[in-house]
Amino acid sequence: MSEGIGTIQGVLETYKQAVHERDNDVLLSAYSSDVHVYDCWGSWECKGKDAWGEKVLDWFNDLKENGDVLKVDVDEVVIEENTNLAFVHCSVTFAAYKEGSEEKLRQMTNRFTFGLKRVNGAWLITHEHSSLPINMEDGKGMFDLR
Repeated sequence: MSEGIGTIQGVLETYKQAVHERDNDVLLSAYSSDVHVYDCWGSWECKGKDAWGEKVLDWFNDLKENGDVLKVDVDEVVIEENTNLAFVHCSVTFAAYKEGSEEKLRQMTNRFTFGLKRVNGAWLITHEHSSLPINMEDGKGMFDLR
């Protein structure tokens, strides 16, 4: 598989499909080797595709063990791009279903920001930041705003 995707919208579609299929290799094909990720879960940051790949693999393995499949929707997409750099912000909703079922188990929406760079004509994610608003009274993430 070649590295990177030809359009920014293509990167977002690859992200959605790879998460739904729990396909680590396809998801990581959208990232640069020097990606820097600020994610909501478990650690401050991941530096590099290998470190991020370990987190993603753990996530997908956990989903598989539980028999969960995620449907991913990307909304409110704003893309600013020039020749070699792009900036995207959007909301990403993850809805969990038992494999083979249409009954939704749970759902959460995160705020995402992606920084992308063009490498050999293809777009790669070089920075990713996902977040949730925090309830100031109890310090917990607010998962149910959307």
